[in-house]
Amino acid sequence: MKRLLLTILFAPLSLVGFAQNDRTETPYQTKTFSGNLTNLRVETSGGGITVAGSSRADVLVELYVKPNNYRDNLSKQEIDERLKEYDIVMRTDGNTVVATAKRKNGNSMDWRRSLNISFRIAAPRSMATDLETSGGGIQLSHLTGRQTFHTSGGGLDLTDLTGDLKGRTSGGGIHLVDCRAERSSEKIDLETSGGSIDATNATGLIRLETSGGSIRLRNLNGKINAETSGGGVSGDGITGELITGTSGGSIRLTNIAGSVEANTSAGSLSLQLTKLGDYVRLSTSAGSVNVQMPLNKGMDVNLSGNRVSMPLTNFDGVSGKDRIKGKLNGGGIPVAISASSGSVSVNQ
Repeated sequence: MKRLLLTILFAPLSLVGFAQNDRTETPYQTKTFSGNLTNLRVETSGGGITVAGSSRADVLVELYVKPNNYRDNLSKQEIDERLKEYDIVMRTDGNTVVATAKRKNGNSMDWRRSLNISFRIAAPRSMATDLETSGGGIQLSHLTGRQTFHTSGGGLDLTDLTGDLKGRTSGGGIHLVDCRAERSSEKIDLETSGGSIDATNATGLIRLETSGGSIRLRNLNGKINAETSGGGVSGDGITGELITGTSGGSIRLTNIAGSVEANTSAGSLSLQLTKLGDYVRLSTSAGSVNVQMPLNKGMDVNLSGNRVSMPLTNFDGVSGKDRIKGKLNGGGIPVAISASSGSVSVNQ
């Protein structure tokens, strides 16, 4: 037990140490751009992209180069030679800073000789971005405005962003913290085909989707749609409207205030509702449903399962072992809960 505890405690420290060591590396090339710069376009086929906003007025672009095969220990001369197979661009185009690293047209370089080329950019906080990489993760922090980003080979790490966010990854998880879509025209839209999603302290219109991992939601406010085909869903401290579903796990939601729609095809469903919204719609095909919720509002109740239980004070309708349907407190908010092969329990 002590050994396990030490492992858990030191794992985050190891990750932090790795990040700090990585940041102390010397960039291969550095350029600074000034002027009326509002947009950033970055593309690389073999490395990560990091963009951090700050109070600075200029844009600092750092280029980092490593061998793609990390067992190689290349000299600067060897890296210079391999870079001849790439087109490296670091320049401005109008109000846009452009940083790209691509293999030259028609080049069939042996992948074992290819390079890991990453960009790290420090920019004004109001910088909008358009980022793409096929071989690394993307990190964005402390920015406002429209951010568009895509990677086929890494995770998305997003911190303190305000505005319209659209991100895709086919090969990693998504970590979102302290992000906001404040205007009606803005949306946080994130999708992965190969990892889990962790979203904390976010507000606005939010869409999260994964085909290969779990979803964890904490302290969200707004209209949230979170779907997964390959894991469970957990949520705590959500206000507004939550629509969530999974085909591969259970759903556990606590401290929810507002409208809820949740469904699972492969597990149980647990909901703690502190305040009713416009509706409650819950369903499972392979487990039971357990709900704790206020019963002081008017509701149109429709519960079904192999066994159903719920307090029925001031109720007008029909109730039986496997079905309760009718009006509670005169009717009003639709509450539909079903379990195809399990029980349904409300405030029991």
